[in-house]
Amino acid sequence: MFRRPVFQVLHQFVRHESEVASSLVLERSLNRVQLLGRVGQDPVMRQVEGKNPVTIFSLATNEMWRSGENEAYQMGDVSQKTTWHRISVFRPGLRDVAYQYVKKGSRVYVEGKVDYGEYTDKNNVRRQATTIIADNIIFLSDQVKEKA
Repeated sequence: MFRRPVFQVLHQFVRHESEVASSLVLERSLNRVQLLGRVGQDPVMRQVEGKNPVTIFSLATNEMWRSGENEAYQMGDVSQKTTWHRISVFRPGLRDVAYQYVKKGSRVYVEGKVDYGEYTDKNNVRRQATTIIADNIIFLSDQVKEKA
């Protein structure tokens, strides 16, 4: 009679410890990026020997803020910072749609992940590159309309 409850408690404790240990091994992580901006150049499709083609384009995001001495910031200079992102699309269907329909000046929403890599340039210098690997693109508008 005494052995059964002790065994159940011990078994429950050991099971809990093993769940904690396995959760440390199977820890989840997240690498997710959401960008909303304008395309800086028409996309290009590149293919490296033995690899699938990739569609590449640049995306500009802007950050704006007011600076001034007024507490309400109603007056003062408006400052703006533009950040450029290199977008790479590897998924076959999305890659082809992006190559065909993304145009310079288009407003798009991109979801993906950040990838850090290295490459060797034409002068044999190693360089670092940060790329957004897109897995979803939503087209929000056509090209910026030219002023007449």
